[in-house]
Amino acid sequence: MTQDDAAPYLEANRAWWDHVVPIHEASRGYDREGFLRGEKPLCPVELEELGPHVEGRSLLHLQCHFGMDTLNWARLGARVTGLDFAPQAIEAARRLSEDSGVPGRFVEANVYDAPTALEGERFDLVYTGIGALNWLPDIRAWAQVVTACLRDGGRLYLYEAHPALYTLDEEQPETRLVVRYPYFPQPEPLTTVSTATYVDGPALPPMPTHDWIRGLGEIVTALIEAGLVIEFLHEHREMPWQALPWMEFVGDGPRGADGRYQSGRMWRLPAAQRELVPLMYSLMARRPASD
Repeated sequence: MTQDDAAPYLEANRAWWDHVVPIHEASRGYDREGFLRGEKPLCPVELEELGPHVEGRSLLHLQCHFGMDTLNWARLGARVTGLDFAPQAIEAARRLSEDSGVPGRFVEANVYDAPTALEGERFDLVYTGIGALNWLPDIRAWAQVVTACLRDGGRLYLYEAHPALYTLDEEQPETRLVVRYPYFPQPEPLTTVSTATYVDGPALPPMPTHDWIRGLGEIVTALIEAGLVIEFLHEHREMPWQALPWMEFVGDGPRGADGRYQSGRMWRLPAAQRELVPLMYSLMARRPASD
């Protein structure tokens, strides 16, 4: 789907994200106060795979929401820029930077307009975190944006829910893995009308959201076609929230109030199912030097 065709869907999504920003700021799931105390680290996989590469580097976080992960990279020594299309999110990110004392620059722009909005600036690292790619109608145009925002030798890092996970029925009453949703891209977005967001908080008015199915092959091919070299693609058996109600908590710490987006806490399928389906994937890609 072209960006022009998707414009009404993107406007509806932007309205939804603007509406949920204050809910997310106040939620236990995001735990803003915990972040201010330095208690909301990035996910363990991100820290292991990208953490050693960020100190002293410039990092662009596309689709940054209200900047918590962006500023966590700054705490590890990166010079960070966050970009998001929701005005309320950018305002909240700037407040979080000011209140925490962690420096970060935040730019309001559609992800597809990033090269223009950033005036052609290029970065050592481009980062895209959990729950971002499904909001994009044109994955090939996104990959081209990533390439345009990387300097020669710069790297993209992704940590995302695996497309195979999104096929599963999360409302299955029994502890069975049941395929409910398509894996392969569809011509139209999936439209959902919900009165809740993905973390705790008050009920929302019924508002539609629209997201797009992204297969792993489609994502990887888009990056290759945009000129990037894949350095690794890892698939993971653990994930940072309880996506299915019978998932097991990993570790001895207490569960979060809702089991979702509890940074540093991980979930996995029971032993009998653990080898059947990947839950997350991570990817590193490099922009090669120009000839």
